[in-house]
This record gives sequence, structure tokens and C-alpha cells, in this order.
Amino acid sequence: MARNGEKPERKQQVYTLLVEVGRKDGDGLPEGSTGAALMVYATGVDEAEAVRETVAILKQADMAPLDVTGYGTLDERLAEGHDISDEERKLMGQALEDNAVIIAQLTPFFD
Repeated sequence: MARNGEKPERKQQVYTLLVEVGRKDGDGLPEGSTGAALMVYATGVDEAEAVRETVAILKQADMAPLDVTGYGTLDERLAEGHDISDEERKLMGQALEDNAVIIAQLTPFFD
């Protein structure tokens, strides 16, 4: 709880993001691919922060983020009826514990 004009502490949450990336020299994507889709679990006090952190880390990894789609927190996804595996929950827990961005899946695009 905030006292003496302090801002209330905002709790870190894990957001599920789908990031589309294009090609860039040194990106590590398979030869002949035109880009990829990355399923990411990222922490943030809100989804905007999770997106900013994810984009910054991908750029540091020489990737070229083009578009990010947010799917919300675990609770939001459950409320929408998403089926979330134990493996996904474990990765989300790891992201929260490590305050990290975790790439759970990479699907390259080919023409």
C-alpha cells in the first residue's frame, strides 16, 4: 500500500505474446526462411511493458520484430477458455521467477 505520496507497488505478471519477426543478418533463423513467429512469455507490470521488454531483447539478439499480438495473463487466458498445458504454466512460472522473456516456440516461415 502506498504511503506519503508513494506510488503503489505494481505486481509483475506474465503475458503471452505472439511476435512476428522478419529477416536480419545474424538472426539465427533457418536458411531460406522469410521470418518467423515466436510464442513468448514475458513479464511486466502491464502488457505494454512486457511488449517493450520483449522487442528490446529481440533487437539485442539481432532479430527484426515486425508485429506483436498480446494474449494476456494466465488468468485472462483461462477466463477466455484457453487450454493451457502444464509445460506452458511451468514456463510462465519460470518467466515470473526470473523476471525474464522466454521464447517458448519458434515457427519459421517459408515461401
